[in-house]
Amino acid sequence: MKFLKLIPILFIFFGNIPYKNEVHAEIKNPKDFRVFSNESKKLSISNVEYFIKEGDKYIKNGDFEKAKDSYLDARKLAKQLASFYSDLNSSFKGIDARIPNEMQRKGKETLQILAETNERLASMYIKTEKPEVAVPLLVETIRIMSPNTPEGKEAYERLIQLGFVETKYKG
Repeated sequence: MKFLKLIPILFIFFGNIPYKNEVHAEIKNPKDFRVFSNESKKLSISNVEYFIKEGDKYIKNGDFEKAKDSYLDARKLAKQLASFYSDLNSSFKGIDARIPNEMQRKGKETLQILAETNERLASMYIKTEKPEVAVPLLVETIRIMSPNTPEGKEAYERLIQLGFVETKYKG
């Protein structure tokens, strides 16, 4: 019975031995620690660009299935980012003008890269003889970028080439 009373004392004694190779996570200036900085490969525009580059590599190698998956990942992330930036923009309107300005700028960048992703996905679908899947992507590009932008004009031109629309846009 006395032996059982000794066990907690042994745990306390041996449990407090300092480790020789201890690592202390410390940042000199806490303001320098930014989880979602531009170098981060998580929730950022740079990650969307990474997925697009990966998709381009797969296209060059002729692996359309992996390219499609990579482009779809880029598209999904870009849509999430655009939604988050839009929500933050509307939440801070009238409170602090700097934040909506930043969110609007980041939102435009995100929509630009979403249009690029849609264009590449649509091209891939047309190349693999699935134009019916490309049409919604091209229409979405026109909706988010406006028909007056180069991306919107190019998307509308592709819709004409596919035979989905017939009227030429003169804008």
